[in-house]
Amino acid sequence: MNKTILASTIGLLFTTSVYAEEEKSVDIDTVIVTANRLERKDTETTYASEVHTQEMIQASGATNLYDYLAQHTSITTLPNFGNKATPSIDMRGYGNANGYQNIVVSVDGQRLNNIDSSPQLIGGIPLNNIDRIEITKGSGSVVYGDGAMAGTIQIYTKTRTGVSVSASVGNFGSKTGNISAGISEQYFDLSASASDDSNDGYSKKDSTGKKDSYASTAQNIKLGIKPMDGLRFNVEGTSSRTDIRYVNSLTRAQFRDDPRQNGSGSAYTHQGLDSDQWRVGVEYQLNNHWKFNANRTREDKRSEFINFGSKFDYDYLSHDVTLTYQSDLFSVVGGLQTFEGERRGASDRTTKDNTAAFIQTELHLEALTLSAGTRREKVEYDYKPTGAAGLDDSDKLGAWDLGMNYRFNQQASVFANYNKAYQAPDIDRFFTFFGTFNSFITPARARTLNVGFNHVVEKNRLKITLFQSRLDDEIYYNASTFTNTNIDKSHKYGLEFQDQFQVTDNISTSLIYTYTRAIIDREADGNGTFNGKELPGVSRNGVVANLGYRFYENAYLNLSHVWRSSTYSADDFANNLTQKQNSYESTNLALSYKIKNVQLFTALNNIFEHKNSIQVRDDAIYPVDFSRTWRVGMKADF
Repeated sequence: MNKTILASTIGLLFTTSVYAEEEKSVDIDTVIVTANRLERKDTETTYASEVHTQEMIQASGATNLYDYLAQHTSITTLPNFGNKATPSIDMRGYGNANGYQNIVVSVDGQRLNNIDSSPQLIGGIPLNNIDRIEITKGSGSVVYGDGAMAGTIQIYTKTRTGVSVSASVGNFGSKTGNISAGISEQYFDLSASASDDSNDGYSKKDSTGKKDSYASTAQNIKLGIKPMDGLRFNVEGTSSRTDIRYVNSLTRAQFRDDPRQNGSGSAYTHQGLDSDQWRVGVEYQLNNHWKFNANRTREDKRSEFINFGSKFDYDYLSHDVTLTYQSDLFSVVGGLQTFEGERRGASDRTTKDNTAAFIQTELHLEALTLSAGTRREKVEYDYKPTGAAGLDDSDKLGAWDLGMNYRFNQQASVFANYNKAYQAPDIDRFFTFFGTFNSFITPARARTLNVGFNHVVEKNRLKITLFQSRLDDEIYYNASTFTNTNIDKSHKYGLEFQDQFQVTDNISTSLIYTYTRAIIDREADGNGTFNGKELPGVSRNGVVANLGYRFYENAYLNLSHVWRSSTYSADDFANNLTQKQNSYESTNLALSYKIKNVQLFTALNNIFEHKNSIQVRDDAIYPVDFSRTWRVGMKADF
C-alpha cells in the first residue's frame, strides 16, 4: 500500500510538472547557489542541492532556525536530548547520534563544527537574519574538507538596512525577541542585531524544583568598509549565551503514561554554553574575472555541566584564503585553509589542528558543465594530561570530486558526480565514557555517487537524486564496550525527491521525500553480530509536505506535515533489542497577516500532540517535541 501511494504521488507530480510547462503564468524564481564558491543556477550544478530562500523562510511561519530545519527541509533534525541550540542533525543515513559530525555547517563561509562531541551551535543564529540556506548532499568535501561526508549546510545572512523588530510569546513560557538595524552608505555598511529565545520547560520539575528550561541570547555586529570600487574590508563580532536543562530518560511505560514526568526523580542535567567570535576579512575584485578573499576568525567557547563540576574551555583560530577566476567558459577557485582547535579541561589539554589546500574547477560548454576538484589536508592531534606523558598523532587525508551537468533544454537537465570525502575524528572520540584515554581512531572515508534530474518551469520545480556511498572506518560509539571505534565496512543508498508546485496565484505546494538505507557490511568489534544489520537511528522513509494559501492580499497560511519512519534504537547495532525508536510525526500550522510595514503571525506546532522521542536502548527514552505548542507575535520593518 505504501509503495502504491508513493508511486501515485510521484506520478502525479510528474504530471503536474508537464502541465506546468503548458500553462505558464506564475514564476518560479531562479535560484543561485554558491556551495563550491562558484555561482551557478541550482539546475546547472554538477551536485545535488536543496535551497531555501528568504521568501520560503518567511512564508513558513517558523520563528527559529531549529523549527525551520525540522519542519521544512529534508534534514533529520531533533533536539539533542532536549537541546535545540545544538540539535542532533542527520543527512543521508549517518544516524541521529553521529550525523552532525558528518555534515559541515557554515555561516557566511565560517565553519560551526566543533573539535569535541558537541553538535553545531545554531541557537545563536536568528532566523530573521538569514537570507538563504543551501544544503549540498554527497558533495562539498573539496571546499569544506574534514567532516563533509554527507554534505554541507551553508547559511547566508542578510545585509541589513533600516530597522526590524520582532517578538512573540507562547505556551510553556515561550518568548522570542529580535531587533536588527543597518545602514549602507557609499564607503561603509554597518549593521547590528540582538536576539533572545527562551521557554520555561515542557516537563515537570526535578528534585531541585527546576524544569527543563531553555534560554539563549545572541548579539552580532558587522562593519564593512569600501574605500574604493572592488575593495571591501569586513569586521564582525558575535556573542551568544545558552543555558539549558536536559530531561532524564523514561521507561517505555513511563513515556506512554506521561512523557512530561521526571522518571528518575533526580535533578536534570544543567549546561551553560557561551561563545564569542571575532572575524576580520578582505574582499578584492581585481577585475571582471579575478577575485581575492581572505578571512581570519577567532572563537572562544566555554561549556560547563554545572551538576558534575565539568568545565571545558575551547579556543578556535582559523584562516581561509582563496583566489577565484570566473568567465563564461572556465571557472576555478583555489585556496589555503587552516584551523587550530584547543580544548582545556581540569586535567588535560587536547588539540586538533588542520592545514589544507584545495582547487575546484568548472568548464562551461553550451549545454554541458564539467567540474573537477581536489583537496589535501593534514590533521594533527596532541594530548597532554597533567603530570603524565603526552600522546600525539597525525593523518594526511585527501578528497576529490568529478561532476557533470547536461541541459537538454531550458527546463530539463541531468547531473552526476563522484565524490571522495573524509572525517578526521573529533577529540572526544579518543576517550571512553568514563573519561579515560581510549586510543587514536582511524579517520573515516566515503566515496559517493550522485545521479540526478532537474525539471524547472514557471510553475513547477522538480529535483530527483539517487545516491550510493561506500564507507571505510565509519566512526561510532560502541555502548557495550563504552568506547569509540570504527565500523570496518558499510554502505548507504537512497532516493531524494523534491517538488515545488505553484497551483494557482494563491496556492502553492511542496513535497520532499527521502528513502535511505544504511547497512553495516562488516564490523569486527561486534563479533559478527553487526554484519549485514541496519545502522540504528536512520529512518528509511521521510516526508515533508507543505501547503501554502494566500487567502487575502496580505494574509498567508502555511500547513506542514513531517513524518519519519521508525528505526532501531541508537545503541541497537545488532538490531535485536525489544524496543524500537518510534516514528517521528508533527503537523504544524502558521498564519500571517501584513498591514503596511507590520506583520502579525501565529503558529501552532504538533497539532495532534504526537509523542516524539529519542530512544537510546530498551527503557531509555528521552521525550522531545511531544507537546502541542502555540505562538503569537509581530514583526515591524522601518
